[in-house]
Amino acid sequence: MQENNEKNQNISDVSARHVPGQGENGHPIHKVLSFVRRSGRLDARLQRAWDNYAADYLLDINAGEGSLDVREGFVLDAEYARKTWGNANPLVVEIGTGQGENVVAAAEANPGTNFLALEVYDPGVAHTLLLAGKKGLRNLRVAQVNAPELFKVMADGVAAEVWTFFPDPWPKKKHHKRRIVQPELAGQVRRALADGGVWRIATDIEDYALHVHEVMDGLDGWKNDGGLTVSLPIEHVGKGNADMAADMPHADFTESERFAGRVLTNFEKKGLAAGRVIHDFTYRKI
Repeated sequence: MQENNEKNQNISDVSARHVPGQGENGHPIHKVLSFVRRSGRLDARLQRAWDNYAADYLLDINAGEGSLDVREGFVLDAEYARKTWGNANPLVVEIGTGQGENVVAAAEANPGTNFLALEVYDPGVAHTLLLAGKKGLRNLRVAQVNAPELFKVMADGVAAEVWTFFPDPWPKKKHHKRRIVQPELAGQVRRALADGGVWRIATDIEDYALHVHEVMDGLDGWKNDGGLTVSLPIEHVGKGNADMAADMPHADFTESERFAGRVLTNFEKKGLAAGRVIHDFTYRKI
């Protein structure tokens, strides 16, 4: 998802997106989303990819045209997975696939595993379709939905692993509530995971690494499976004052070695070239 921020500079600074409907006492419902919806026009190459491969890879589970919500009554359970992928192989769900480099490489390298790529932006979806179609993959599907909405309707234990690599950092402090890693989603991910399943997370933003620890390390039902000790500032910094972090009090945290199943994408290469440290996390359902 973070990859798309570089390609779409017209991002809004609004703190919440209005979603039609009524909540308690008749007040409008507002959702705090981890993304801002953009028009994202497709060039001719990506439009051809969409036209050629959407029928093979893109799941028809949305509430309606243009909606990122899941249609009413849909459940992603073992029966749906068997019908969709044609087998009962383990299912890996990637939240925010960006251009699809990682999930397509993983699907190609692991034909005995099923993969579901979740992405909200049209160009990212189209590029994932293009890569998958070129390789003729049969174990990959794509859903253009808001990930938390899908996890709400995933059956207990249906996923073997969930991946969230380099999510949008939302660097401004007032926007930290938009970060995808939140206690509510963690609860839904845990429920959707099979016993012993893992949520793998990676970020190249130090402040986001602190955020992940604050959300995940104290949650019941999760074990931090990392084996590395990493020093991080214990206070948050926002956009424009990240350099202050070096002088803040630090503490040791537990993280993981780099996940061998994550390919080195162009986005990660840029982060490393810029001198950023990659933080990997492995949280296991217990």
